[in-house]
Amino acid sequence: MNTAELLIKCLENEGVEYVFGLPGEENLHVLEALKGSSIQFITTRHEQGAAFMADVYGRLTGKAGVCLSTLGPGATNLMTGVADANLDGAPLVAITGQVGTDRMHIESHQYLDLVAMFAPVTKWNKQIVRPSITPEVVRKAFKRSQSEKPGAVHIDLPENIAAMPVEGKPLWKDDIKKTFAPFTTIRAAAAAISQATNPIILVGNGAIRAQASDAVTQFATQMNIPVANTFMGKGIIPYTHPLALWSVGLQQKDFITCGFDHTDLVIAIGYDLIEFSPKKWNPNGDIPIIHIAANPAEVDSSYIPRVELVGDISDSLYEILKLANRDDKEQPYAIKLRANIRADYEEYGKDDEFPIKPQKLIYDLRQVMGPDDIVISDVGAHKMWIARHYHCHSPNTCLISNGFAAMGIAIPGALAAKLVHPDRKVIAATGDGGFMMNCQELETAKRVGTPFVTLIFNDGGYGLIEWKQENQFGEGHSSFVHFNNPDFVKLAESMGLKGYRVESATDLVPIIKEALAQDVPAVIDCPVDYRENSRFTQKVKDLSCAT
Repeated sequence: MNTAELLIKCLENEGVEYVFGLPGEENLHVLEALKGSSIQFITTRHEQGAAFMADVYGRLTGKAGVCLSTLGPGATNLMTGVADANLDGAPLVAITGQVGTDRMHIESHQYLDLVAMFAPVTKWNKQIVRPSITPEVVRKAFKRSQSEKPGAVHIDLPENIAAMPVEGKPLWKDDIKKTFAPFTTIRAAAAAISQATNPIILVGNGAIRAQASDAVTQFATQMNIPVANTFMGKGIIPYTHPLALWSVGLQQKDFITCGFDHTDLVIAIGYDLIEFSPKKWNPNGDIPIIHIAANPAEVDSSYIPRVELVGDISDSLYEILKLANRDDKEQPYAIKLRANIRADYEEYGKDDEFPIKPQKLIYDLRQVMGPDDIVISDVGAHKMWIARHYHCHSPNTCLISNGFAAMGIAIPGALAAKLVHPDRKVIAATGDGGFMMNCQELETAKRVGTPFVTLIFNDGGYGLIEWKQENQFGEGHSSFVHFNNPDFVKLAESMGLKGYRVESATDLVPIIKEALAQDVPAVIDCPVDYRENSRFTQKVKDLSCAT
C-alpha cells in the first residue's frame, strides 16, 4: 500500500464515518484510497462548508470531524471553519494536500507553508515527512483533538509522500483517562457553598462536553441554587426547571444581570471565558468564584477563583453534595428573577404584528420543535434573540458558535446534524447575510439526502452590526449595513428544494410544520422586524435590580 492508503486505514481505526471536502490535484491518492473505504466522502461545494460540517459533527458527537482540502486556496478556504472549531472547543481534524517535498525549497505553484499557516488556529499540526510516521501522526492528531479542551488539529500530506509505498498499521487507541479533583478542594468548595447567601451557578459548554447534565441538575436541585447557562451551555438543565434562569451572555443589561449584581458566590461549572467574558458579570473582580472544570482556570483579573476543582465535573459535584448543607438557607435572590424572565418570554406568544418580531418568531419555533430536535444558529442579530428566547430541554439541541462566532455555519452545520441524528428535525436558523455565505451547501444537502429546514430571518442587512452602531452612536446612525437579496423561494426551487415565504404572523407555524415534513431540504423566507433590537436596548436600560 501507499501512504495515502495507510492514512485512510488509520482514519478507519479512529472510527471516522465521514470526510467532508473537495477533490484536488494534490489529494488524488487520498481520494483513491477513500473509494475502497468504509468512510463516506461527502463532496461539498466550498471548503469552508466542509470545515463547518466537521466542526458541528465534532461538537455533537465528541469525536473529531474530518475535513479534506487540496493545497493553496483549498487550504485557505478551510481556515474559518477550522478556527471556529478550535475556539468553540469542537474536535476537528483537517487534512490538506501539499506539493511534493521536492518542490518546497523553490517558489512553486500554489505552495504555501500550511503548517505555519494553521499553527495559530489549531491545537497541534504536522506535516507527514516520511511514510512510516503516518500512524503516529494520525493517532496523535485525534488524541490531541479530542482531549479536553477539544479543538482543531491539522495534518499536511505532500503528494509525493502520499504516493510512496509503506508498511505499517494503525496504532492502538488508548482511552482518555479521567482525573478527579483533590478532596481538599472538594471540602473547601462545600464550605463556601454552605455559607453563601445568594449563590448562582454559571454553566458553560465544558459541562455539556463532559456529559454532566444530570449531575448539574441534581446539584442545583439539592442545593436550591439557580442556574444560568452561556450561549453554548444551553440545555444543561431543562429550561422548565424552576431553578433555570436560561441564558446569559448578551453584551448589555438583562434580567439575569441582576442575579450577578446580587450574588455573593458564582459556581462556574465547565465555564469557558471565551463564551462570555467575566468582565461583563464581574467587572471589579470582587465576586467570589468556585471553578469546577476539567482544566484549570484561565488567568483573568475578573476571574480569580477562591477554589478550583480540576477533574471530572460530575464526580466533583456529587462529592460536594456529600459535604455541603444549605437546609437553613432562604431562597437566593436570583430565583425571584425567574418570574420576570418567564413573563418577558410569554409576552410575545400572541403577538400578530408583521413583519414578525424576533421574539415571536422564536417563540413559535420552540412550539413546533420537539424536545430532542436541533436548531443550529448562524451568527447575526437573530443569534442574540435565539440565545435569549430559544430554550432547551437537553444539551446539544441548540448549537450556537460563541467562541469564534463565524457567520455561515448554520447550513453546513445543519447538514452534519442531520447526518448524526437522521431521526430528528433539524433547523438552520440564519440571517439573510449568513445564508448567502454558504447557501451553496443546500445542493450538497439535497444530494446527500439530509432534509433539514433553513429559516431565514430576512431584514435586508447586517442587523447585528446595525444594532451595535445604533447602541454606540444613537438611533439612525447606522451605515454600510444594507443590501439586496435574491428571491429566496426561487433560489431554493432552482436547486430542487422546497421554498416558502411567510406573509403574515399566522403563516409561520403551519409553514414550519409543512417544511419539516418534506423529504428534501426546505427554505423559509421570513421577514423580521429588527426595530425590536433598539426597543430591547431601551427597555433594559430602565431595568431595576432592586431587591
